[in-house]
Formats: sequence, structure tokens, C-alpha cells
Amino acid sequence: MTDSAFVVVRPGALTTVQDLGRVGHAHLGVPRSGALDQPAHRLANRLVGNAEHAATLETTLTGCAVRLRRPATVAVTGAPCPVTVDGRPAPWGAAVRVPAGALLEAGAATHGVRSYVAFDGGVAAEAVLGSRATDVLSGLGPAPLADGAVLRLGPPGGPAPGVDGVPHRGVARELVLPVLLGPRDDWFTAAGLRTLATGDFRVSAASNRIGLRTEGPSLERAKDGELASEGMGLGALQVPPDGQPVLFLADHPTTGGYPVVGVVPEPHLAAAAQAVPGTPVRFTPLGRVSWGPSARREPGEAAARRRG
Repeated sequence: MTDSAFVVVRPGALTTVQDLGRVGHAHLGVPRSGALDQPAHRLANRLVGNAEHAATLETTLTGCAVRLRRPATVAVTGAPCPVTVDGRPAPWGAAVRVPAGALLEAGAATHGVRSYVAFDGGVAAEAVLGSRATDVLSGLGPAPLADGAVLRLGPPGGPAPGVDGVPHRGVARELVLPVLLGPRDDWFTAAGLRTLATGDFRVSAASNRIGLRTEGPSLERAKDGELASEGMGLGALQVPPDGQPVLFLADHPTTGGYPVVGVVPEPHLAAAAQAVPGTPVRFTPLGRVSWGPSARREPGEAAARRRG
């Protein structure tokens, strides 16, 4: 067994291997997956000298703990949390040198939901369709971390850059999400669209990597019945029969039959990834997108990026 690895001592509530995801496979029914807070993932990799696509660990709320089998430069970003090496405090948001045999622990998030742990060389899990990301919906990629699991590390790259401090946007007390209306906003009444813009929504505890679910008023429908299944893009704001919007995140299904009232541009999804249950949510419609044939097949993927 290789010494260039770490052993999972405490997996936490849900810790997965993530990178930038597997792009270009939606036509096969495979979503992008990858880190939900991509800026935090990229920052962690930069701090330890990795390329941005190197795989990190994404923790959920309670952090994780691993024991290194080789010396490693490590950085923890995303949701702020206490970081310790063999029980001694270490900085969050900075490169830390961890000796072989030491226990690295990223504790419970003090703000936000998801922290990112990067190791120099990256987590060398087996790639599936060009990505090491764990997709909790399809089951592609490595399994979520479990007690005693051993994960390999890649060879260290260049030296980590020296920095005095790193940017951190903080965690908003209110999640404000711009929405580009369409392609199925005509399935909702004018009152329903006003509810979207003015309603008192909150993040539901049922949220996960697939989607951020909301609790609040129902959006009134103008049409009964459901659609034939059609493509669903990252950031699609789908409205199920209960009328409460669901924002699709990285592990979303690639098709669905509930109407998509609008799309949240991708740059705003990282904030959604860090919103704890109970966080107030405010949707701010920006107008309606002109949806072409390709955008209608995958609502929002292309158009949201153009307008984001």
C-alpha cells in the first residue's frame, strides 16, 4: 500500500472528493457535478500549489479528520472552521505543512456549510469520464468518505505561493439570487411571478448537492398538468407541484418534467452552496431571456453564462 496517501479517521456528515466536474456529458444523462463552491475549491488548490482542477475534499457542516502517510502542504477554505494538526490550532485559509503521521482535522463549520481541504498533489482518486468528482445522484466517482478508507495523493507539484492573506467573501445572512425568467415562466400566473419576486422564502433543511430547496409561499400556476421531460441545466429554478422553487446545483438531474420558472446565473451558485437551513432567500427577476432551441433543451446552461 502506497505511503502517498491519507487514512480517514472521521468522515463527517458527508465528505466527498470533488474537482471542477465532468463537463459535456448531459446528453448521456450525466450532470457536471464537481465542487459546489468552486471559488473556494480553486482557492484551496492555489494555496497548496496545485492546478485548479486537482481534486479536493468537500466537507458538509461537521468537517472531517484524516491522518497523513506522507508530509503534505494542506489548506482549508470555504466555510470557516477550526483547523488543527495533532490537536494544535492551525490557520484556516492558509497553507499549512503537515508531517507524515499527523492528524489533520477540519472541524465543524462556524459559518456556512461546505469547507474544502486541498493537499499538494491533489486527491488521486480514479477518474470517471474525465473527473474525480463524487456525484451523489448517479453514484459516479469515488464513494463518500468512510471510517478507515485510504485515499491516494498525487505527487506534489511546485512550491506553494507565499501569501499574507486570502480573499473571503463571507457568508451572507440573506441569500439574494438573480433570476433570468424562462423558459416556462408562462406556466405561472402574474400573481405567481410576483410571489417569486416578493415572497418570504427560506433555505430548507432538505437541501443537498442536488438542489437547494426552499420553504415559503407557493407559486400560483397558470397551467395544469406536467410537461414532457426536457433538459435541465445547472442553476435551473424548477417548481414542483407544491409550488416551492428548487434551485438545481451540481448533482442535479439532467431531465425533468416540472416547469422551470427561471435560471440563476452560475456565478451566484457558490453563495447558495454555503447557505445554511433557515437562511432567508430573496429572488430578484432580471427580465426574460430569449430562449433558443439549444437553450430550451438545457434551460439556462448557455444563456445564464452569457448573462451571468
